Amino acid sequence: MLIIPAIDLKNGECVRLQQGKKDAVTVYSRDPVLTAMKWESYGAKVLHIVDLDGAFTGTQKNRESILKIRKQLKINIQVGGGIRDIVTVDTLLSAGIDRVILGTAAIEDPEFVVEACNRFPGRIFVGIDAKDGKVAVRGWEEVSSIDAKELAKRIETVGVSGIIYTDISRDGMMTGPNVAAQEEMVSTVKIPVVASGGIATIEDVRSLLAIKNLWGAITGKAIYSGSLDLQEALRVAEAADNAR
Repeated sequence: MLIIPAIDLKNGECVRLQQGKKDAVTVYSRDPVLTAMKWESYGAKVLHIVDLDGAFTGTQKNRESILKIRKQLKINIQVGGGIRDIVTVDTLLSAGIDRVILGTAAIEDPEFVVEACNRFPGRIFVGIDAKDGKVAVRGWEEVSSIDAKELAKRIETVGVSGIIYTDISRDGMMTGPNVAAQEEMVSTVKIPVVASGGIATIEDVRSLLAIKNLWGAITGKAIYSGSLDLQEALRVAEAADNAR
């Protein structure tokens, strides 16, 4: 299981939100590039970047910062937030981003998702953000009536390469991940699933490591606040993988 540090960008700064609420912002760094370099130096193999302004507006606002990070890092980078047309997908992937994460578009524009998967096989993930099992869209401002597991099964059939599954009731709350929900999602599809939301401590990492075939886990607020040591989390995950 990969431990994946997150960088959430708002107005060019590295921030975290509580439960995705855009007015519940904590600024952690005004230099996202330096932050990204730090996580890479700790041994992370993948970096997760979200353009929060893009998620809320539908148009990427932090691309300059994202591309600066790409130029400085050697590890894999996946990017989500405000990616709702094929030109944006092409621009990011052509600039060296390894994977893009589609969110709202997976519900509102399924033809775009199919086109992206066909043109860029292996490089399209979908973020499924759920509250009580129902999918949230538009930067989590709206909760739909769509069942998260049904959406997962649907997007798997069109060639999506992986799912970032976030329990938004846990995100940024430091209350621990929803292990049962993550287990259900992993058992629902055959493509990789990345858990997101709620990781606060090394014990939370261990609880996710117990989920068979979970591909990765994203951590944000915990590594910024200091409740989770990223280097320790990476070591624990590596040791668990070696033991399997």
